Amino acid sequence: MTRPGGSWQNWARSESVRPQRIEFPRTIEAVQRAVSAAAARRMPVKAVGAGHSFTGIAVAPGVLLELRDLTGIVSVDADRARVTLLAGTRLHQIPALLAPHGLAMENLGDIDQQSVAGAISTGTHGTGARFGGISTQVVGATLVMASGDLLRIDEHENTEMLPAVALGLGALGILVEVTLQCVPAFVLHAVEQPEGLEEVLVALDERVAAADHFELYWFPHTDRAMTKTNTRLPDDAPRHPLSPIGKWVDDAVVGTGLHQIACSVAKAVPAAIPAINRTAVRLWGDREFTDASARVFATARSVRFREMEYALPAENVRAAFAQLRALVSDRGWRISFPVEVRFAAADDLWLSTAHGRATGYIAVHRYWRDDPTEYFGAVEEIMLSYGGRPHWGKLHTLGAETLRERYPRFDDFVALRDTLDPERLFQNPYLERVLGG
Repeated sequence: MTRPGGSWQNWARSESVRPQRIEFPRTIEAVQRAVSAAAARRMPVKAVGAGHSFTGIAVAPGVLLELRDLTGIVSVDADRARVTLLAGTRLHQIPALLAPHGLAMENLGDIDQQSVAGAISTGTHGTGARFGGISTQVVGATLVMASGDLLRIDEHENTEMLPAVALGLGALGILVEVTLQCVPAFVLHAVEQPEGLEEVLVALDERVAAADHFELYWFPHTDRAMTKTNTRLPDDAPRHPLSPIGKWVDDAVVGTGLHQIACSVAKAVPAAIPAINRTAVRLWGDREFTDASARVFATARSVRFREMEYALPAENVRAAFAQLRALVSDRGWRISFPVEVRFAAADDLWLSTAHGRATGYIAVHRYWRDDPTEYFGAVEEIMLSYGGRPHWGKLHTLGAETLRERYPRFDDFVALRDTLDPERLFQNPYLERVLGG
C-alpha cells in the first residue's frame, strides 16, 4: 500500500520502498503511457496490487503503478462462462461482479484481498486435490509490453505464451486485463472441527481424495488439528449460513481480537505459548454451515504475520510434516501460529508450484513482530529435501540456479522474458534473484 510521503510497504511490513515516481492509472491507455515514459527514462517500472505478497516481488524502486483504480468487468462471454476483468480488480470484488451472470470462480484461497493480477502473478491457490490454483483459471490476458504496445494472449493469439503469462511473476510486462474461465455459481457445505492430529494424518490421503476441498491446521505444542472440509453443491441447494452474530464472534472476537491478544502475550511471555495454543484449538472451528462459495472459501485475516509456504509432491506431505513436528520439539521453540496443510491438482503452467505433479502445501507462519529467520530457515531445509518449491509470494531464500533445477520449463520462461523484456524494464531485486539478471 502506498503511504503519505510517497513510500510503499506491503501488508506484512516485510518489504518497503520509496519509488522515484508513483502513478495511479485509471485506464489501460494510462498504463501504456506510463510504461513508455519509464522506458524513455530508463526507469524500471512495476505494477502493484494489494501488497499481500511477503516477498519483494512487487517492490518498485523506479516507477510504481498502483492499479487500484483499474478495476471492473471488461466483457462477459455468457455462453462459455468467461469473464474479462481489469487487472486491479480485487478478488473480494469479483463475486458481486459475477453474481448477475450466475457465475463464480472455480476455486479461491483463504484470503481475498489481493488483486486478480497479483494473485495469478504469484501463484495464489486454495485447496482441493482436483482443483488448480487461481492461475489455472486464466484463459486469456493482455500485457503492456516494454514498448508500451499491447500484447493479447488467448486461444487465438500468442497461445503458446499462455502457460507463462498465466503465472508470470510480473516479469513479462504489466497485466492490464485477465480473462477467467468461470463456473456456474455454487454453494459450499463447510464442516470445520478440531480432531486428533494422529487420526487425521493416518487417514490424510483418503480425506483429501474424498473431499472437494480439504485442509488442516496444526497448532504446535498440541496433539490436535483443526480440519476444514468443503463440499460443492448446486447454487439452488438450501443455505444455512452462519448467523451474523456467530460470524462476528468467530471472525472478529476470536479470530482477530483474541488472536491478537494471544500473539501479544506470546511475544512477551513465550513460555505461555503451549497453553495459548491448546486454548486456541478449543475456541476455533467446530462449526458447520452452507453458503455461497466465496463466503466460505475466504476468511478475515487481520492479525499481521509473515509466512513461508512450500509445495511438495503430495505423497511427501506426511513425511515432511512429521519432520517439521520433530524439528519444533527438538529445538524447543515456542511457535504461536498454526501450520497449514493444503492440496492442489497438477497443472502445466511453466512456473506453477504444482507444475507436473499432484501437490501438497505446507505453510508456516510467525507473528509479524517475531523474527522468523531461524524457524523458516530450518523448515526450508526440510521442504527442499522433499522436493519442495517455494511459493513465489511468500518468504524463501532460493535463487535462480536452485529454482532452475526444480522447474522443467524454467529456461523456457527465461527465454520468453528475454524476448518480451530484453532491457529488463520490469526487473526488480527479487526477480533478479529468482530469475537471474
